[in-house]
Amino acid sequence: QLQLVESGGGLVQPGGSLRLSCAASGFTSDHYHVGWFRQAPGKEREGVSCISSGGGVTVYADSVKGRFTISRDNAKNTVYLQMNSLKPEDTAVYYCARRLSCSGSTLIIGSWGQGTQVTVSS
Repeated sequence: QLQLVESGGGLVQPGGSLRLSCAASGFTSDHYHVGWFRQAPGKEREGVSCISSGGGVTVYADSVKGRFTISRDNAKNTVYLQMNSLKPEDTAVYYCARRLSCSGSTLIIGSWGQGTQVTVSS
């Protein structure tokens, strides 16, 4: 029922940084695992990162390990994705969604939102 809204995307040069936000509309006392996904033109949507409901467990795709950091502030109902050392291949629409788990299945709860565009180009 609760909607998640992505923001923070934009145009950045290779090597630059962006911080994406995933905010839940309205107040919620229920906190779920949340994942970030991305879809580049002509490619399948892929999982980028995931954070557990309490923030104690984080998971990253190999392609972003060491460069991206996921975090959350449950008091603000917001999950963040700090993206450093960005590469052109990071260009994609980024989505967030509630997940049942940060391991195994990547099935989401609810439906995909609008996403936020990240473009890495010189």
